Amino acid sequence: MTNPAYKQMIEKEPATSQDAAVLQSLRPVPRISIQAFCESESVADPIGRAAGDRRMSKTHLKVHMGGVAAAIDYYQTAPTPNLVILETRGEPRELLDSLRRLAECCDPSTKVIVVGHYNDVWLYRELIRSGVSEYVVAPVSMADIVSVVSAIFVDPEADPIGRSIAFVGAKGGVGSSTIAHNVAWAMSTLFKSEVVVADLDLAFGTANINFDQDPVQGIAEAVFAPERVDEVYLDRLLAQCAERLSLLAAPSTLDRVYDFDPDAFTQIIEVAQRSAPLLVLDVPHVWSGWAKSTLMQADDVVITATPELANLRNTKNLIDMLRKLRPNDAPPRLIVNQTGVPKRPEISAADFAEPLGVTPMAAIPFDAQLFGNAANSGRMLGELAKQSPIAQTINEIAHVLTGRSEIKSRRKPGLSGLLGRLKLKK
Repeated sequence: MTNPAYKQMIEKEPATSQDAAVLQSLRPVPRISIQAFCESESVADPIGRAAGDRRMSKTHLKVHMGGVAAAIDYYQTAPTPNLVILETRGEPRELLDSLRRLAECCDPSTKVIVVGHYNDVWLYRELIRSGVSEYVVAPVSMADIVSVVSAIFVDPEADPIGRSIAFVGAKGGVGSSTIAHNVAWAMSTLFKSEVVVADLDLAFGTANINFDQDPVQGIAEAVFAPERVDEVYLDRLLAQCAERLSLLAAPSTLDRVYDFDPDAFTQIIEVAQRSAPLLVLDVPHVWSGWAKSTLMQADDVVITATPELANLRNTKNLIDMLRKLRPNDAPPRLIVNQTGVPKRPEISAADFAEPLGVTPMAAIPFDAQLFGNAANSGRMLGELAKQSPIAQTINEIAHVLTGRSEIKSRRKPGLSGLLGRLKLKK
């Protein structure tokens, strides 16, 4: 019988910072079925939470209680999955006997991970000799579970997967796309790294204008024919914007309605990640199944907001939701944009960030002339004004997102009464 506490497991405490660092290095696990048979909540809990990790999102995992005995009884009448995880407190020889009985009712292709309570070299060797894929000594963490599953099912010889960074605005018109495009250009220029920009706003995307491109094909061809998407096909759709910067442009037309399934962009993103070490996703300000899925699966999420109340409310909603969807990842990054607009009352960057529990990566001042000239000429800020403070800030953001530097703390106390104004009627 399925453990009734399983549904609550993924809502418990997120991974520690050490676990998060381990998880960041792991690749997504392919679509497999997993069943776990545990004897203690201390092992069932991290396995259950592993099911909620984005790297395990394609897997189908069920947690049962009862250990090896329950597994033997269960598989007398049920087919075995791709992977069985077994917890046992049994003595080494008792465990080996139990596994022999289990093997009689298991498919030979099923892989087995044993979580035991004996740190015994002889036992480990005997288990591996008998066909067990891995033996892990309790206690185990959620990161331990994801790591060992990944080690078994992810091909170590496969090409490395590039890092995906999703940019989304807390509100329309906050400049998220402009910042995404400039950061992508900075990454390709500063670090001599191949970068792909994917404009996911098929109806109103601006990447083609910002990069002064007019490609005949783009991301629409890929999303409407996912069965054709591979590295070769994707390469044909890419427009070259700079020496190391390529663009999957949006059609930016209203000839058709762009309604998509939640996984519509998954195949495109996965193929693009195999094509370049850095993938910048320009996500429009919408809340749909595919937008939610894209933000949940990205390695990093950057929220751009302007310093006013509606943006603060929307940013808080986004951060709260993404923390639930990505419990084992760092919280989204925050950029406060268009600060210092003349005669506009605004919230200071520090006060804006305080109720969100995040440190802004940057506060970018309003400069109508610089941004306007860049947009109208189809050039990046670093091309027009390389030494300007805003261009230098964009470079700093690129350093942080690629792990080459850390965010400097800018938080300070001083917010009072602002959160109360954000409460909405239920």
